[in-house]
Amino acid sequence: MLRGKAALVTGSTSGIGLGIARALAGQGCAVMLNGFGEPAEIETIRETLAQEHDVPVSYSDADLSQPDDIAALVAMTADQLGGLDILVNNAGIQHTAPVTDFPADIWEMIIAIMLTGAFHAIQHALPHMQEKGWGRIVNTSSVHGLVASVQKSAYVSAKHGIMGLTKTVALETAGQGITCNAINPGFVRTELVQAQIDDRAQKIGASVEEAARNMLSEKQPSLEFVTPEQIGALCVFLCSDAAAQITGVPIPIDGGWTAQ
Repeated sequence: MLRGKAALVTGSTSGIGLGIARALAGQGCAVMLNGFGEPAEIETIRETLAQEHDVPVSYSDADLSQPDDIAALVAMTADQLGGLDILVNNAGIQHTAPVTDFPADIWEMIIAIMLTGAFHAIQHALPHMQEKGWGRIVNTSSVHGLVASVQKSAYVSAKHGIMGLTKTVALETAGQGITCNAINPGFVRTELVQAQIDDRAQKIGASVEEAARNMLSEKQPSLEFVTPEQIGALCVFLCSDAAAQITGVPIPIDGGWTAQ
């Protein structure tokens, strides 16, 4: 369905981003991976994606907290993949602490990567899409772009900010063949969430699996984690012609979290 398209997926060397990259490659899309990790492992991921799906796959370790790196990343994507049709802003980090104790430097870093970084990526990617009269921007937000939780002030603020950016870009590109939407996952068992589960297990004196179920029971009525594969499939749909008139909206995929 996406053969001939080129996608940049930030934060795609693991977790949700990798699930999205795999789903796009599976539809014939060329992919630029981005993120941090062990170089040999990343190269294995890149080679596997390229070989399994017979698509070009490149990689950049651009730092999403640095505007110059983002500009270079977009230019590299267009140069190596022959254009930029799909942008998925997915890179993210987490830190939990009460507002009174939240480190100012970590606040700045979270906002820089998750909100300001997305702005710069969109700003540089849009001209490529406008030139072709077609584009898809998908921002990985969170249920925390719609509701809040304690001790996550920077993360919640960044994700709420992404929702405002999504709506504004959608309005500015309406009628240009470009859409901009947000995916809002609930709990996904990524490394970020696993760290929270491990911490909870230690605090309540439970097994890791008991702590995971305890966490789900507080927020996610389905009592099941959302998977990266499910999020990838949703992203593919948003990139399809069927979703051409879906723009500027949050799409929760959260096991009923925000229905409460």
